[in-house]
Amino acid sequence: MKPSAPEPVPARSSAFRDLLPGVVGMVLVGSSVTVSRSLAGAPLFAPQAVRYAAAALILFVLARAARVPLPRPRGREWLWLAGIAASGLVLFNVAVVRGVAHAEPAVVAVAVACVPVLLALVGPLLERQRPSRRVLLAAPVVVAGAVLVEGAGRTDTAGVGWAALALGCEAGFTLLAVPVLGRHGAWGVSVHAVWMGAVMLAGLSVLVERPDSLAVLEPRQWAAVGHLAVMVTAVAFLLWYRTVAAVGAGRAGLLAGLAPLAAAGAGAASGGGVPGPAVWLGLAVVVAGLALGLRPSGAPAAEPVAVERVPVAP
Repeated sequence: MKPSAPEPVPARSSAFRDLLPGVVGMVLVGSSVTVSRSLAGAPLFAPQAVRYAAAALILFVLARAARVPLPRPRGREWLWLAGIAASGLVLFNVAVVRGVAHAEPAVVAVAVACVPVLLALVGPLLERQRPSRRVLLAAPVVVAGAVLVEGAGRTDTAGVGWAALALGCEAGFTLLAVPVLGRHGAWGVSVHAVWMGAVMLAGLSVLVERPDSLAVLEPRQWAAVGHLAVMVTAVAFLLWYRTVAAVGAGRAGLLAGLAPLAAAGAGAASGGGVPGPAVWLGLAVVVAGLALGLRPSGAPAAEPVAVERVPVAP
């Protein structure tokens, strides 16, 4: 059969395909807040160790099935990947749990919602590029919308410190991946960071928790661990790093503003009631910020890109 001629496809559609995995990933992360609440009374480290160990196994099996190469880390890559695990997986969980003991959850959530600003500033520098003026302008808008969605709350000095640590860890989860995404890709970074995080958490559980930490978990809590392992770790991590590798940490960081919106939507769907006016206003502000920071520049968007349609076997 004679192959069809290449069809012009706007560059804008390609940009949307690059952003879509990150959008889905952030929605999964945000909507998991309701599920995570069921683990509030559970031991801190042991369930998370099981979560990340299961996610690492799932990612490894899927990568082998898809014949995706998983290069072994070498040299300084071990440090970058261990940094992702230590900051984004281990310390972040500790900061959130300890933070809500000193501050209302909204305080920690608002701090974490500020991550687009950090990624817009630092991400391009790690990628040896100049920060985008458009992204720098859009990031505070996205943050303002997220703050409206989350609201405010009371805290003490320790709560502010834990909230700041949570913000730094959330930023580190993305920024520390930038130097290793080139060789390892989204699959490699996800697999290595997750299994390292599982080892770290298992070690902490052995050191500070009772040997029967997992025995006290109820069936609904095990279900929560399973959901977090599959959807919020194995799937969301992979989707997020794909977008970071495709569009850069700065632009991808703007998508973090979707997580509070997804959390609010999940809360309403689970019986939390219809969101108030501030949440709807925050939604509009976040959307405006995303439109400002993610819209393609005028010149490239108008140029068609020739893409050959390749038949796909059923």
